Formats: sequence, C-alpha cells, structure tokens
Amino acid sequence: MKVISIILILISAALSIKHGWDAFRPPSPEQAKMMANLGITETIMPYFGVFSIVLGLTLFFPQTFFLSNIFSAITIVLIMALSLRAGDTKTALIEIPFLTLPLILIWLKYPFK
Repeated sequence: MKVISIILILISAALSIKHGWDAFRPPSPEQAKMMANLGITETIMPYFGVFSIVLGLTLFFPQTFFLSNIFSAITIVLIMALSLRAGDTKTALIEIPFLTLPLILIWLKYPFK
C-alpha cells in the first residue's frame, strides 16, 4: 500500500510541476484557443504556474499534504466548471481522472475507519 502511495505522490507532484512549468512557456495555438474558451488570459498564466509548482512541492511535506491535495482538487473542479460553462464537455470529462488522483491520495493517507 505504501509503494502505491509513493508512486501516486510522485506522479501527482510531477504532473503539478510539469503543468506549472508549462505555464511559463508560450502557448501553442491549440492551448491558446482552449485558454480563450475558458476565459483564462495569458497574463494570469504565470500565477497559475507558480501555484501549481507550489502545490506539487508541498505534496512532499506531511504538514501540507492534505491542503495541497484539496487545493489541487479545487483547481481541477474549477477547470471542469469553466470547461462546462464554455460548452466543452470533452475537456471536463478528461479532467475526471486527474480529479480522482488527489482524492485517492487523501484516502490512502487518511483511510476511513
């Protein structure tokens, strides 16, 4: 069980850090179109990038593990809500596995008794 938890933490942290780092790069035309549909401007992207990198790094500290996963889940739900508002159900559905990851990590760390 611990091995699975460690692997999932590493995957989650890597995804957060990668997405955060990508926020500092110029978006591809497809990414720019998607961000425009969601109502996200290029000026706000570096803030999302820093936030994502911080969330990825705080997963490794027991004191911030829970909050990091909660904020990750909230961010994913926000992306899903913006996608649904824009009429993009495909993106919202693609985010479901990414939403389950922080919730599974919380469940593995703090199982219900």
